[in-house]
Amino acid sequence: MLIGIPSIIGPELLATLRAMGHGDEIALVDGNYPAQEHARRLVRADGHGLLPLLDAILTLLPLDQATPRAIFRAGLNNDPAQKAAIHTQIDQCCAVRAPGLAVEPLAGELLYPRIRAAHTIVATSEPALFANVVLRKGVLTPAAT
Repeated sequence: MLIGIPSIIGPELLATLRAMGHGDEIALVDGNYPAQEHARRLVRADGHGLLPLLDAILTLLPLDQATPRAIFRAGLNNDPAQKAAIHTQIDQCCAVRAPGLAVEPLAGELLYPRIRAAHTIVATSEPALFANVVLRKGVLTPAAT
């Protein structure tokens, strides 16, 4: 255990967040996503839902402020115009942890290649369908360190 690090963030995930550079993306995917097949790097978060992990990661990861969007998510049935309860919860979590940054829902044909290209995929045990999120890492300015 470490002071200030949420206990849900395991050693491998912590090392991954630290190793990522500006512009690298990390994908958090639901339990149905074929993470092992698609991942360049895979971190397993078995037994954890997507929302607690997303909340914890957003306490540590600076998001990219130099791009129009740094948070992406699936839409229900891969349609960005549709949303389920999990999507509303994702949007609310991001609004609290990353105020001022909009969450962009993407169609499946845009989201899935982005997940496959991500620096790392975090495989959760989230049972909700289409509960996939991509976060783009930003920088810490000298004043923030």
